[in-house]
Amino acid sequence: MKNSRPIIAMVGIAFIIAIGAMAGRTGNAAGPAPVNLGTAANFSVLAGSAVTNTGPTTTDRDVGVWAGTSIVGFTGPPNGTAGGGGTHPADSAAQTAQSDLTAAYTVASNAPVTANYTALGGLRLVGGVYGSGGATMNLTGVLTLDGQNDPSSVWIFKASSDLVTATGSFVSYINGASPCNVFWQVTSSATLGTGSTFVGTIMALASVTVSDSVTIYGRALASTAAVTLINDRFLTNACQSAPLFVQATYPPFTVAPSVAPTATPTVAPAATPTATAAASNVAPTPAPTAAPVAAVPTATSVAIAGTQTLPSTSTGDRSVPLTMLGLALTGIGILVLRGRTVRHL
Repeated sequence: MKNSRPIIAMVGIAFIIAIGAMAGRTGNAAGPAPVNLGTAANFSVLAGSAVTNTGPTTTDRDVGVWAGTSIVGFTGPPNGTAGGGGTHPADSAAQTAQSDLTAAYTVASNAPVTANYTALGGLRLVGGVYGSGGATMNLTGVLTLDGQNDPSSVWIFKASSDLVTATGSFVSYINGASPCNVFWQVTSSATLGTGSTFVGTIMALASVTVSDSVTIYGRALASTAAVTLINDRFLTNACQSAPLFVQATYPPFTVAPSVAPTATPTVAPAATPTATAAASNVAPTPAPTAAPVAAVPTATSVAIAGTQTLPSTSTGDRSVPLTMLGLALTGIGILVLRGRTVRHL
């Protein structure tokens, strides 16, 4: 039996490899590299010509402008309150941040697009680069960003014209997705609808207009024109917050960047089409002036009838060969052990 000990050890190691590989499997989401914002990352709001605020807007990072000089409405309660290092009207910090914003905007604009969508409402997207196909990129309803349990997943949205979100629209992030890895490169201007919830850093070549009572998990950065705010809230530091989960009335889609559909996909529900269709037309109702209620998704809430799940965007699942190797070695070891046992008998 002494000669069997190395074989037993081999079987044990192979079994551990197989179990470890299977346990460690996740749906790794491929995607581009994060956009380096440089010192622009220190700002919740950065404008080119002016920052104008009405009401008690709050930010948890700096507010700045360059080459313009005007920052209006950030004098503290009952007006706006700037967090971080406060306001930077045309100082060296704002100038450097604008230079870094230009570099980041260029990097994002050069990222190759792998799928185009004009309308983002109702989609569930894994990490990738998404364009608008030469039209205005709009969001009505809910957009879900699915990290597929990979916290390094990155989303770059390239609006070749304007970016417009509807009243009450909602960006949800789940399964390890981080708002710090979401970037919106806008060739013209961005407008966020009243009471909406938005995720990611907006990098607009012209202006950013944020309507009343909008919550932004990210930044509003404008290169040449103004940023206009009304009673809004910026949670730029909320990278590690609980996921924002899409309501069950919006059947999500998982779209691999390698798939380049020519139009926004629609999925016929498997049952009760009339009820499902009616539900899909119901606008989300997040509280406009309060923090969105964070909820951890459950298997029941994710497995919605009519959901279409396309292949993972992972370029290669390394756990598969490890699993096969471990199982193969385990099988060989068991066969060898059985043969030795028979001979000993």
